[in-house]
Amino acid sequence: MKIITIEEHVLNPAVAQASAATAQQISPYWAAAFSPDSGLPYTPSRDVLCDLDAGRIADMDKHGITVQVLSNLSTQQVPADVAADVVRSANDTLADAVRRHPDRFAAFAALPTTVPYSAAAELDRCVGDLGFVGTMIMGRTEGEFLSAERFDPILRAAARLEVPIYLHPALPTRVTSADNYEAGLDPIVAARFASAAWGWHSETGIHFLNLVLSGVFDRYPGLQVILGHWGEMIPWFLDRLDEALPRRATKLERTIGDYVRQNSYYTPAGMFTEPHLRFCVDVLGTDRMIYSVDYPFVGNDGAVDFLLRSGLPEDVKEDIAHRNAERLLRGLG
Repeated sequence: MKIITIEEHVLNPAVAQASAATAQQISPYWAAAFSPDSGLPYTPSRDVLCDLDAGRIADMDKHGITVQVLSNLSTQQVPADVAADVVRSANDTLADAVRRHPDRFAAFAALPTTVPYSAAAELDRCVGDLGFVGTMIMGRTEGEFLSAERFDPILRAAARLEVPIYLHPALPTRVTSADNYEAGLDPIVAARFASAAWGWHSETGIHFLNLVLSGVFDRYPGLQVILGHWGEMIPWFLDRLDEALPRRATKLERTIGDYVRQNSYYTPAGMFTEPHLRFCVDVLGTDRMIYSVDYPFVGNDGAVDFLLRSGLPEDVKEDIAHRNAERLLRGLG
């Protein structure tokens, strides 16, 4: 079975260096909480994160992954004065990897969101010139949601180009982290609570719902957003959201459930858990489920087996494994 996975990460050293000061301000314990020496999950080595050739492909071959859609780790923390140049170079590095291995890799554009007009231009370049299949944006930029007016050029470009935005988790803002996650806890526990254990997913779900409630999808009805980790908590509260925020309150053109089902796709992002799969199939169906591993934070081992033994019809497995991705991400297939 052909397997395309779409949340597969790459560390660009220049991006990491440029982002370090901002990340430290948000959470001084981030590096320690995700150090490979911590003994905790989701801590790949720097070499594995940076690899774009033989090692990555060998691991894909070993575990049955046909194509990875690559994405640079967060460029949302790169300061505005260097963001455009740093991010452009990072995208060029991914483009080189795709050119070397066109049957194994595709790419999402990283964007310098601290300079929104440059970000929109970079998305145009990546899609039009480099053949990228969308963009991945990791969390808020300078504390603001993508619904903020300053980011409209990015949303407008994605809608015009008909490419999706993969809305990926990132660290909570410094204020949110201090208020909600840190008080009275061990620093490493707090950093993990604010990120992989809970905060990443809650914050990303809130970010998407903010896009809905601010009317982004009424302005851009064709815009598509991808949510990892089984929809970042949203499916579990869809009925509650529609009950508590009906159209007479939101003044939107559709219900929240309609936007979720018509303007978002969802992926497991390495959470290979059968109860989540069953619930999301019941609530959202499978037409908008796309496969992802979250490599290398989650290993490829077991990913294909989870889908094969899911009990879903064979035709549905094929949709999830590659056809849904090929329909959404033009240029794949």
